[in-house]
Amino acid sequence: MIAILATLIGLYPLFYFFQHNFGILGNKNSALLASAVWSSAFYMHITAGGLALLIGWVQFNERIRISSPVMHRQLGKLYLLFALFSSVSAAYLAIHANGGLIAATGFFCLALVWFISTFMGYTSILKGRVTQHQKFMIFSYSACFAAVTLRLWLPLLVVIYGDFIKAYVLVAWLCWVPNMFVAYLLTRDMNKSEMQPYS
Repeated sequence: MIAILATLIGLYPLFYFFQHNFGILGNKNSALLASAVWSSAFYMHITAGGLALLIGWVQFNERIRISSPVMHRQLGKLYLLFALFSSVSAAYLAIHANGGLIAATGFFCLALVWFISTFMGYTSILKGRVTQHQKFMIFSYSACFAAVTLRLWLPLLVVIYGDFIKAYVLVAWLCWVPNMFVAYLLTRDMNKSEMQPYS
């Protein structure tokens, strides 16, 4: 199910390249849409984020990870690159988010969590701390998966509130905070002794 949802939403950004008023762009003012900086950040975010979502779930497939360690490392490097680019651009975009300060803070915190967990996952594996690396990458992909949970929650919240902005303010937090809780549950019992560097 995660693979299917990640693939569908990972391909979702393609629509933005064919329809200029698609999705969230239809709710942005003309001045912002005319900004080269904002537009560059937006397309960087959706492109890199979509690619990170597409390849990220593969990294958790134990069969692939064990049978093809080279592929795991190469995909990991790509995921790292995409995640860092997408999270940095997301932090900038958050400043201009619909819904004011509350929504902006929610999306900015998400970008920060995604960047830090990805970076820490990378530095952990460089030190040979495999379990620590796995933990951070679970948190990283849980943050990345917010792209999916946002699109699951938002239509439901719009129906409940009957107002897009109210729904968007709530989804700025709801799309990722529960994901972090799930990541915590998945990682809390991982063996701490394996977090030490290999000799």
